[in-house]
Amino acid sequence: MSDLPPILDACCGGRMMWFDKSDARCLFADCRQDEMSIDHLPSQAGRSPKKVSPDQIHDFRDMPYPDESFHHVVFDPPHVCNISMKSVTGFSYGSLNRETWREDLAAGFDECFRVLKPNGTLIFKWNEIHIPLREVLSLTDRKPLYGHKSGKKAQTHWVAFIKENNT
Repeated sequence: MSDLPPILDACCGGRMMWFDKSDARCLFADCRQDEMSIDHLPSQAGRSPKKVSPDQIHDFRDMPYPDESFHHVVFDPPHVCNISMKSVTGFSYGSLNRETWREDLAAGFDECFRVLKPNGTLIFKWNEIHIPLREVLSLTDRKPLYGHKSGKKAQTHWVAFIKENNT
């Protein structure tokens, strides 16, 4: 895996937050590749299918990249547990396992920091729709730099981390 771009989106899904959904500076990765037709839904009539089309298929808990491969990692894992992947929401955002979400997210943080270069940045995105941010942040021993709540109800959080040079 030589010639990796400087950025990894570890759970890209449909790349919904990206301004340029094919930005060459980023390796878009996810655990699945699929397409879902939605134009049969009255509210979605005439819309294009939803797509999850990563450059690389991987499990964010066990990524195939060498240590310290990326300058910047985006970690936007699923935010809800046990939602049907056949629903538009489940397809779009993915789902966590109700029994293992803590272990899964802890392993995801560990992997994101493992593949991050020293002094590299990790941006973590989380929506508190089911699980409070404080519970998720307790799954890593890394200290966040700063964060931002967005949206009218302030449920979506953006949290920045830096990989200290000595870790």
